[in-house]
Amino acid sequence: MRKSVRITTFLKSVKSSKIIIPPVKRLMSSMESNSIPKEKVDCVVIGAGIVGIAIARELSLKGRQVLVLDSSNTFGTGTSSRNSQVIHAGIYHPPNSFKAKFCVKGRELMYRYCSERDVPHKQVGKLVVATSESEIPKLNEILARGIENGVDSLRMIEASTATRMEPELYCVKALFSPVSGIVDSHTLMLSLLGEAENNGATFSYNTTVLGGQLLGNEIALSVTESQNLENMNEEVPLLPDLILLPKVVINSAGLAAITLAKRFIGLNSSFIPNAYYARGHYFSLSNTKMAPFQRLIYPLPEDGGVGVHVTLDLDGQVKFGPDVEWINGVPDIASFLNRFEYSICPQRAERFYAEIRKYYPNLKEGSLEPGYSGIRPKITGAGMTPCDFVIQGQDVHGVRGLVNLFGIESPGLTSSLAIAEHVSSRVLHSI
Repeated sequence: MRKSVRITTFLKSVKSSKIIIPPVKRLMSSMESNSIPKEKVDCVVIGAGIVGIAIARELSLKGRQVLVLDSSNTFGTGTSSRNSQVIHAGIYHPPNSFKAKFCVKGRELMYRYCSERDVPHKQVGKLVVATSESEIPKLNEILARGIENGVDSLRMIEASTATRMEPELYCVKALFSPVSGIVDSHTLMLSLLGEAENNGATFSYNTTVLGGQLLGNEIALSVTESQNLENMNEEVPLLPDLILLPKVVINSAGLAAITLAKRFIGLNSSFIPNAYYARGHYFSLSNTKMAPFQRLIYPLPEDGGVGVHVTLDLDGQVKFGPDVEWINGVPDIASFLNRFEYSICPQRAERFYAEIRKYYPNLKEGSLEPGYSGIRPKITGAGMTPCDFVIQGQDVHGVRGLVNLFGIESPGLTSSLAIAEHVSSRVLHSI
């Protein structure tokens, strides 16, 4: 039986009011108001993306009562549903980093989980290609890093071997990763969510956490229905629908995680990184009777991403992407309600043709059509050194029961089950 509810089910009555995303001083005044209903709960997970769902499942399996809050009308509407759906091997990331460790472990957990529960997936393998002699040293670096990270079966292959595997491919050398794959991320999330609900977790959609306040050893969360944010008016006083008093708060809000953390009154702001957003576009291959590739094809990584690569659907459809477009000036309301620009200008395809033809020279003009786009929640911007996942608990910020997850971008999908195990263990050992 589904346990998705509206937040108003926690109340005997809720007063209707116009709500705004509050300045800190207004948020504090609302916390101190005796007119706002308050409810004690065990664990609150903010964000029903793949990582939030996985954490909710893990906590519920450990016997905790879990409430998951998401501002959208269903689960996984942000980055979790707008990515390449790739199961990564773990070859790119610095040894001993969260990204490296969680990607390798998460991949193993994901293949096992999907196999045991019939979640559609396929271990198709991946070729990372050098298209010029000058790129070969970088390819060797990736190989060495992957081996150090514990990725099995990696091997460097000559161009002749690569083209026997993929006749449409051009390269001078390639790194073959046989353990890379693809997964139906929606079915995966649905399976994890069902298990969480079967273990007592409750999911409340259309529910926005506006912020919070530290009250001794507790965090009070200011909560409202998302529809109340539609007509923001700075002159209207803040009246949240509900204040939750949880023992555990997992801030897994993805694109809104940093914005939300800045609204936790009493949390030292020095522990909160800056937020950067990178939009990535995908184009689908059309006008072809047969898919030109049977494996994932990746160029060398670029600033902000892993390059415009070949992604396969489980039905064999080929997509190319994502590129990197840095976006600035994102207002709070956009991050809270996922109000980002996701449309794709067809003319953007012109930039794709040149990149793709470096490794797929037979790409025909006019064969790319707009697919979809997604936003990466980054904590480093253009030209900066890529940053690791940031998972902050009491040992970092001093707040008992609070875990903030920042910069959970790729390989977040692959790492999700490993992140969930780590966060669950961290929480249960701190309270």
